[in-house]
Amino acid sequence: MISRLMCCVVSGVLLAAVPAFAADQVSDTNMEILKEKLKADKKLLIAGNMELTDAEAKQFWPLYDSYQKDLDGINKQLGQTIKDYAENFNKGNIPNDTAKKLLSEALSVEEQEVKLKRTYAEKLGKVLPATKVARYIQLETKIRSLIKFEMAQQIPLVY
Repeated sequence: MISRLMCCVVSGVLLAAVPAFAADQVSDTNMEILKEKLKADKKLLIAGNMELTDAEAKQFWPLYDSYQKDLDGINKQLGQTIKDYAENFNKGNIPNDTAKKLLSEALSVEEQEVKLKRTYAEKLGKVLPATKVARYIQLETKIRSLIKFEMAQQIPLVY
C-alpha cells in the first residue's frame, strides 16, 4: 500500500512542482483536481499506517492539517525556486551570482522543512506516543524523499 500511494503522490507533486522543464499539458482545472486527489491519497496513506485510536485521531488530524498547510507554503517557495532556476537555465549558462542566489533559496527551503518537522514533532509529542510521532515523521520524510528523487531526475544540473 505504501509504495503504490507514494508513487501516486510523487507523480502528481512532480507534475505540480516542475512545470517549467516539462511540456505544460495539464490545464489549471485538471491540475487542481489532481492536487486534491493527491492530498486525499496522502491522507489515506497516513491513516493506513498510523494505527491511531479514536482519541489520538481526534488530536492528530487537526495537527496533520496544520502541518500540510505549513508545508504547502514551503512547497510554493520550492516551486518558485525551481521556476526561477528553469527560467535562468533556459537562457543558457547560469551566472555565478544567480547560482549563488538560487542555492541560498534551495538551502533555505531545506532548513525550513527541518524546522517544520521539529516544530510538529514537538506538538505531536504532546498528543501521541513517541513511536507514533516517529512513524508520522518517517512517513512524511519518505514521501518527501521520493518527491525530491523524482525532481532530481527531472531538473538538470547547473552550468
